[in-house]
Amino acid sequence: MVPGSALHRQSGRRGLTWLPNRRTITAVATDTGDDLTPVLQALAEPTRLGVVQLLSSGPRRAGELADAFDMPAPTMSKHLRVLLRAGVVADERPRDDARARVFRIRPESVVGLRAWLDQLQALWDEQLRSFKRHVEGER
Repeated sequence: MVPGSALHRQSGRRGLTWLPNRRTITAVATDTGDDLTPVLQALAEPTRLGVVQLLSSGPRRAGELADAFDMPAPTMSKHLRVLLRAGVVADERPRDDARARVFRIRPESVVGLRAWLDQLQALWDEQLRSFKRHVEGER
């Protein structure tokens, strides 16, 4: 097999041919790029995913997040630090209380993830159309 290529049936022929410039679903699925790895790792943990879901309704203070998940503040702080490093959330300090931190989602953090998922979806759609043509052609 040629890495990064796909096996496709040529129209009008029974033989199969390699198209070296086409990416396979497996190649796209496993090649998330260096920039997506921290985001995917951060969202893989259920508590952090829950934090992101909660923040989708609006910004919240770190203490509110800890209370919502019934966990100590230092534990929530560790989860928030992972989300911050991955670029999934941002924090701000209110002018009236410099000790408090308010967290919000960074919508731009999922742009690369969405593009990767769209590319994966397009490849699956192409594969399913090809399979449908193959099945309908052999009846």
